[in-house]
Amino acid sequence: MAEEEPSIEATGDTEATKHDVKEFSTQLLRDPGFLAAVQKNMDGMVGLSSGYIENLPKEVKRRIRALKKLQHKMHMIEGTFHEELHELECRLAKNLEPLREQRYNILNGNVEPTDSDCDWPTDNEDNEEESKEKENKEEPASEEKVTGVPSFWLTIFKNVPLLNEMLQEHDEPILESLTDIRVVMRDIANPGFTLEFVFAENEYFTNTILNKDYTLCIKPDDKDSLVYEGAEIVACKGCEIDWKKDKNVTVKVVRKTQKHKSHGSRRTVTKTVKRDSFFNFFDPPKHTEDEDEANEEETDMLLASDYEVGHFIRERLIPRAVLYFTGEALEDDGDDEEYDEEEKEDDYDEENDSDFEMKNKDGQTCKQQ
Repeated sequence: MAEEEPSIEATGDTEATKHDVKEFSTQLLRDPGFLAAVQKNMDGMVGLSSGYIENLPKEVKRRIRALKKLQHKMHMIEGTFHEELHELECRLAKNLEPLREQRYNILNGNVEPTDSDCDWPTDNEDNEEESKEKENKEEPASEEKVTGVPSFWLTIFKNVPLLNEMLQEHDEPILESLTDIRVVMRDIANPGFTLEFVFAENEYFTNTILNKDYTLCIKPDDKDSLVYEGAEIVACKGCEIDWKKDKNVTVKVVRKTQKHKSHGSRRTVTKTVKRDSFFNFFDPPKHTEDEDEANEEETDMLLASDYEVGHFIRERLIPRAVLYFTGEALEDDGDDEEYDEEEKEDDYDEENDSDFEMKNKDGQTCKQQ
């Protein structure tokens, strides 16, 4: 009979073995290759059943069906809420329109704000006093009169990381002529919104307005309501840009020289290819009937990114444009991110805090040792 190997407990090295296993696990978790492999395997398991639900007793499965029906009813009620919310947003946009028109006129020098219009405190009283002193002094006449707020929207594009990623150097001269960004809400019969980019006359294209249209799904599908996660963008459509000759910044011409294999003659072939530009925003990706799974996933990712930009412009950028111009809105966003990080890192354990005080039954303070 073969001699049995001694168990871990029998060796007397249990604690040492546990320490070695812990050290090995820690090293594995620090290995990017190991983490990537684990993540890849877990991604493949998403949506797969563990068998737990299938093996539940019939009466439990029956109760789960009742719970799903309740979930369906909850989602349908939530959909009604989002319908009413969309109607309120349409009313809000209509009420804000006169103020946004005033903003447009000030930005583009159509009107000069009155003293009462400018009666707003600065962030620093000292700066306010300095500004008043400068206003009282006679300033030398400038050769060129500045109207409105120059480069307002271009400055915002440079300030906002989400938009700055899309911005290319060859886009900047065009965005100098951007005079306004507006949102037009559609009613609940055809829920969605349209972003309108208004341009002054420029040397690049003849359009005065470039549109980007977004379709919203407000209510859940009655036949597939359990996947409902609230109102969301489900489609978008751009517009055709009427580029002037040789001014299309979304494409570039590539020239290649080809040599004939037999007699050695050469010829130059030109090809137009797409290049990075913010103005590709108006030509969003589309699904095709013959695309494979990999291309379909890539298109979905690009569309998700597009929806994020459209939502941000509508929800944040247009209502708070001047605060993104000055950078104040970016500071608020940064504070939120910093707070989130601190909240995640804060793993306070009161039991191991020697300074944590508790009160006993008699109300006397007891300090943990």
